[in-house]
Amino acid sequence: MSKNTIELSSRPKVGLALGSGSARGLAHIGVIKAIKEAGIQVDYVAGTSVGAVIGAVFASGKIDSLHSAYLGMDWKNIAYFFDVVFPKSGIIDGKKITNFLRDYIPSKRIEELLLPFKAVATALDTGEEVVLDSGDVIDSVRASISVPGIFTPVRRNEQILVDGGLVNPVPVSVVRAMGADIVIAVDLNNDIVAGKSSLTETNSIEKNSLVQSLTSIGESKYLAAMERINSRLQSINNPALNHIRAWLAEESLPSIFEVLLSSINIMETQITRSRLQIDPPDLLIQPPLGSVRFLEFNRAEEIISLGYEETRQQIELLSTDLFKE
Repeated sequence: MSKNTIELSSRPKVGLALGSGSARGLAHIGVIKAIKEAGIQVDYVAGTSVGAVIGAVFASGKIDSLHSAYLGMDWKNIAYFFDVVFPKSGIIDGKKITNFLRDYIPSKRIEELLLPFKAVATALDTGEEVVLDSGDVIDSVRASISVPGIFTPVRRNEQILVDGGLVNPVPVSVVRAMGADIVIAVDLNNDIVAGKSSLTETNSIEKNSLVQSLTSIGESKYLAAMERINSRLQSINNPALNHIRAWLAEESLPSIFEVLLSSINIMETQITRSRLQIDPPDLLIQPPLGSVRFLEFNRAEEIISLGYEETRQQIELLSTDLFKE
């Protein structure tokens, strides 16, 4: 056995745990770039929700191509992925997203990826964590990103699967179980609740941009119908409706979409803190992403840069001996 073989086998195995966080997940691309530049070899990858998306692409060797694709996204591109369906179990079907991912994940099965990879989902009927480590890659990723109420769930092996962030937002435990000696974890939600000071202004911009984009791709009939319904309600002179209108005008309550996503963010933040205390990683990356909203993929360059800079700084603080034999 050669000296090189001995060194290779004795090197600590590095696992990368990529957390959930919608558009904030673009920071994972910057994290991976910084890790590669530092000469750190990743041996195992696990991801939850958007972390599963980026993790699967990284494990397939196509992360640079995905980086370039996201840099060119605007609101019209984002709106294209909203294949809205009748809201039976979710408002977005997700077929357009899965078609997009197939361009960057050429392998059909998880077992065929260049790196060992696992995606985390949640069983809707039992609430148990489900680790997907075999079978169709895209189906596994699609299950992991199924935010309740937003994306329709995925049926797989007699289970109904939804977003893995409900049980394990940053899958440190998963990469440890894969065999990692050293775990690098990326938490995207550390300051998401505290970062909502500009929520009203940001959501207003986001909503207006999305509505304009939906109109431009053929949703004008739907919007016109909703406007007619709203006009009819406004024309009804009913004391009860008048009270409701006055109350809504005074309170300026968030939409049901905002309430749902904010609730999930709060829940995932609390779960992440608890799990990281129980099973802390060797290196924790927490980019400052509190101002980034659910759909702001159009801020790709900024988000990726935040992930890169935070990772580069954290690696510089470490002893370089950590990743050596």
